[in-house]
Amino acid sequence: MKKTKIEWCDSTWNPVTGCLHGCSYCYAKEIVNRFGGYTSAGSKTTFNPYTRPAELHHPMLLGDRKAPYPFGFHPTFHRYRLTELQKWNEPKTVFVCSMADLFGDWVPLSWIKDVMDACCVAPQHRYLFLTKNPKRYLQLEKLAILPHGDQFWYGSTVTTEDDYAAWFDINGLHWFVSIEPLHGRVDITRGTGTMPEWVIIGAETGNRNGKVSPDPEWIREIVSGCKAFDVPVFMKDSVHSYWAGSLLTEFPWEEPRG
Repeated sequence: MKKTKIEWCDSTWNPVTGCLHGCSYCYAKEIVNRFGGYTSAGSKTTFNPYTRPAELHHPMLLGDRKAPYPFGFHPTFHRYRLTELQKWNEPKTVFVCSMADLFGDWVPLSWIKDVMDACCVAPQHRYLFLTKNPKRYLQLEKLAILPHGDQFWYGSTVTTEDDYAAWFDINGLHWFVSIEPLHGRVDITRGTGTMPEWVIIGAETGNRNGKVSPDPEWIREIVSGCKAFDVPVFMKDSVHSYWAGSLLTEFPWEEPRG
């Protein structure tokens, strides 16, 4: 676990790294391209010697340091990280698998179960999860694998209206939406399902070809929909250029500010 520049959490924890979604705007893949690989025969490589998803019981090295992404962005389970949470006595808000999609269809069920078990034995923390594959939440709930409780928050990543579905109908689970990067209009009030308990808004960063700058009206529409249903809104710093006035930085587990 380590400190992070992500504004809406205290720390990140990555027992699983890597992703197969292939999003062109992925910040995580850019980081892996810079820091991925491990040392083999004196040279840096990302070659994966495993014929199935890689599971590491001990860290690999890149030079004289632990290699955080030894096989690049190939999904990898760092089992040796499972005990890290218990070593942090001070309660933190932890973004779980910021460098992966823990709920991608390619992730073995056993990986998800072991990650959840590790969270449960460190109940002093609050855990935030994000996925672009929210239907797997429904599948996991049927298998009784998703922990319930106020410290567990399950999020869906949304970039446009096509990604959004206001239908998260699992009783007893907290859920939220991270609209980042915002690439189009998103009407969070559409549909007949339960409204999210929290909405995060972020603009695309970096300088890739095809980068999308959000229309300020898209942001105003999201905020208006949230306010109509008393849904807290958290705006990342990347929204500053597209929003007139102070950024909203609300958390659903905090008392509303007067």
